[in-house]
Amino acid sequence: MKRYWLLLNNKCNWFFTLLVWNAGALANAPAGSAYNMTRGATELSHKVYNLHMVIFYICCAIGAIVFGLMFWSIIHHRKAKGATPAQFHGSLKIEILWTAIPVLILIAMAIPASKTLIAMEDASKADMTILVTGSQWKWHYKYMEYPIEFYSLLATPRDQIENNAVKDDFYLRDVDKPLVLPTGKKIRFLVTADDVIHSWWVPDFAIKKDANPGFINETWAKVENPGIYRGQCAELCGKDHGFMPIVVDVKTPEAFDQWVNEQIAEQEKAKAAEAARGLMTKEELMELGKTIYDTRCAVCHQPGGEGLSGAFPALKGSAITTKDKPAHIHIVLFGKPATAMQAFGKQLTAAELAAVITYERNAWGNNTGELVQISEINTALGAGE
Repeated sequence: MKRYWLLLNNKCNWFFTLLVWNAGALANAPAGSAYNMTRGATELSHKVYNLHMVIFYICCAIGAIVFGLMFWSIIHHRKAKGATPAQFHGSLKIEILWTAIPVLILIAMAIPASKTLIAMEDASKADMTILVTGSQWKWHYKYMEYPIEFYSLLATPRDQIENNAVKDDFYLRDVDKPLVLPTGKKIRFLVTADDVIHSWWVPDFAIKKDANPGFINETWAKVENPGIYRGQCAELCGKDHGFMPIVVDVKTPEAFDQWVNEQIAEQEKAKAAEAARGLMTKEELMELGKTIYDTRCAVCHQPGGEGLSGAFPALKGSAITTKDKPAHIHIVLFGKPATAMQAFGKQLTAAELAAVITYERNAWGNNTGELVQISEINTALGAGE
């Protein structure tokens, strides 16, 4: 019996030591390590991290007290020591005590938790508002205080995705145009979607907000330091759910103002160049069209235009790409309701739209010989649906 007790006591000591060591390791682990949650880069993320640590320490204290009392009771009330179990049926004092203590613990947890939750929902007095729209499978950003809006697309080359090239360090985590924010400003995000449910998640900002079609959720962030922060869609949203990364480029206020001026100037320059552009040759349309198709359309309709049976229709040899030109233009510009076919009228320039439609009507053996020009796109956009 003595040897059994020594073995049990040794195992209990090892268990308790391991418990304390793990608690200490987690408590002392730097924020963002593999053993703890990230402290983040915003005022809000710091509040969430501090709340996490407060609750963690409370749980450690509860564990130490409960296990301490349990082991003390095992040691001092063992049969080998001659202890005899007390005979009693319930105790009002004990019942009140072990009901009151958890209530007090929950209150102690609820106070800081409530303060943090209230802060997370308080998007008032923002310095800037950005509309974030999830769309299969990309993000659209619109700056409400500036004439700037754009789509942010996955920048990983198809060769890497198809395992025909070496994957770089930011495989499936980089975009062509990141969201740009200034430091030290409270940014209000209005989050929605135009097709299915997405979720805009940036861990360093302590933001994970669902993007629901027909609804607008709001959240906020105030980033302290410049840098690149990454996230992704956190709601299963379809075939290319894993291809919706989020990249936020945070700049100093001066650098942000410079970026805003550059974006406005580039937009005006692009509009002027497109307005002055005349008829495009077939070679120009086909070259630009292939580039747009490979980046925007090939993921669904496949690089060879053969589509995916039961999911995405083939464009190779189809009636819409070989015969009905007006219908082809309409569906590319305005999409098709109740399907994954999006409206590209606001996503691409008139030249890009003309080029990709021309490409689809003349690639893969379609060879209609028909060209689509910028003027036709502008006419169709002006007519609307």
